[in-house]
Amino acid sequence: MPAPTAPPLAPRVETPDRAAHIRALARLLDSAVRIPGTNVRVGLDALVGLIPGFGDVAGAAASGYIILAASRLGAPTPVLLRMLLNVATETVVGTVPVIGDLFDVGWRANMRNTALLERHLAAPAATRAASRWVTVGVLVGVAALAAAAVVGAVVVVRWLAQLATG
Repeated sequence: MPAPTAPPLAPRVETPDRAAHIRALARLLDSAVRIPGTNVRVGLDALVGLIPGFGDVAGAAASGYIILAASRLGAPTPVLLRMLLNVATETVVGTVPVIGDLFDVGWRANMRNTALLERHLAAPAATRAASRWVTVGVLVGVAALAAAAVVGAVVVVRWLAQLATG
């Protein structure tokens, strides 16, 4: 009886890098070029953001594509919400002249979102759990800010009423 032989090895199949095009777009938007004489990198998002009004909207639209692509790759809702929060933060702060432009260079929402997607693709359960807690924290923070705004509005209205009635 002949000795048993090991089954032939299956050919090695490379796993496609599903996030490669997203990573390339994020790099183009957030860190495409190094400013000469510094270690600071800027991308199209920061440069286009210099155009008042249009720049921040265009940057948010490009960032929206990255979120859409993450959704198509199966990123769960908590991860997508974190991505939206990153883009919203960059967009809102980016509307402030000069300070917002500097913030855009440092915040790099697209690079953050790509890292979130890559962590999800590598360890879906762990990323989902961490994102869930961030989502809960954001919702609690938004509720606290809304409550503070209501209290502040009441205080201002009372103060104005007191000024008006003398």
